[in-house]
Amino acid sequence: MESEVVMKIFRVLTAVLLSWLCVAASVAEAQMVILVRHAERADAGAAAGAAMTGTPDPELSEAGKARAQALVAMLKGAGITAIYTTEFRRTIDTALPLSDALNVVSTTVPAREQASLIEKLKAHTGGAVLVVGHSNTVPAIIKALGGPAFTIAENEYDNIFFVAPGGVTTRIRFTP
Repeated sequence: MESEVVMKIFRVLTAVLLSWLCVAASVAEAQMVILVRHAERADAGAAAGAAMTGTPDPELSEAGKARAQALVAMLKGAGITAIYTTEFRRTIDTALPLSDALNVVSTTVPAREQASLIEKLKAHTGGAVLVVGHSNTVPAIIKALGGPAFTIAENEYDNIFFVAPGGVTTRIRFTP
């Protein structure tokens, strides 16, 4: 029950934040970029003592699948018209529920081609963009868009970053 109240409050705050940031974006004739790190990996990522699956491309854990579903509730009204992921299953699977809900096909840009992705983000018109990346790529993209320096710990999956024109960046945390 308490988590339902928290989620309702979070949704209201997110809606207010998105409205304010979208107004700022339209005034500046540029687009909002929303960035998240992929959800929790089934192999527990780099957690201390974690048993790795032996694959460099693990699927999402149950917690990760729940987090990916939570993104639908939080971002379905954000005006997202483009979604970018890396080539890894964890980013693709994090974006998939929202992609399906919005009927927006995700575009895969290999992680090593970050400069290409940044150019696509800067050139995008016609709505907000979602980027699902990694603990090292999300902060680098924010910085490239004019935002401040951030770090994401290996065990952090609960950040959503909203980058408005001019690099104005807001970070919120969410739980499924």
